[in-house]
Amino acid sequence: MNDPFLVSARELTKTFTIGSLQVHALRGVNFELRQGEFSALVGPSGSGKSTLLNLIGALDSISGGELMVLGHDISKLSKEERARLRLSSLGFVFQAYNLVPVLTAVENVEFVLELQGMGSEKRERAMAILGELGLAELAGRRPAELSGGQQQRVAVARAVVSRPKLVLADEPTANLDGPNAQSLMELMLNLNRRHGMTFLFATHDPRIMNLAGRVITLTDGVITCDQVQ
Repeated sequence: MNDPFLVSARELTKTFTIGSLQVHALRGVNFELRQGEFSALVGPSGSGKSTLLNLIGALDSISGGELMVLGHDISKLSKEERARLRLSSLGFVFQAYNLVPVLTAVENVEFVLELQGMGSEKRERAMAILGELGLAELAGRRPAELSGGQQQRVAVARAVVSRPKLVLADEPTANLDGPNAQSLMELMLNLNRRHGMTFLFATHDPRIMNLAGRVITLTDGVITCDQVQ
């Protein structure tokens, strides 16, 4: 890929139709994301943060403009091609932990590697990332036996275990108290610094924003501020 940007958006729009009403969630967004960034999307509820993450993550189709993700024109990809892009190159962390309740922590993490076709080494890879996130001793526990902070760390481990080119996180600390939220974001920042992983995350929490190297503010579907810290 010769493009210096992992993500490039040009006049990107997204419109939802609800009955006879059209909701313009994104109104001509322009921005780029480079390899190795640890960047925050901020703004009030309804500003378009989750919509933008979903488009970058190939979870939804764009309405207009151009969106290039890892060298792919998102508007030209079929559903199957978008699914392959997500599996091969993107990691996701959501507000809800979305762990499989009948699987242990390590089984939840290695499930992604199994989908990618990895063989016997998947357990070693999964245990390594759990260890890096301080969860090695909890690898055999199921989600119901873990605290909220521990479950979200397992979700982060699952998102990064395949070494994706880009990790997208939508309000990853929303269900965590202050200390757990701070701890989770510091773990993600360490992954960024140690492995060069690129993170783009949406947040309302000013304490979390302060950890970002770049803060992008969305207001009514438009980027109103883009500041390197």
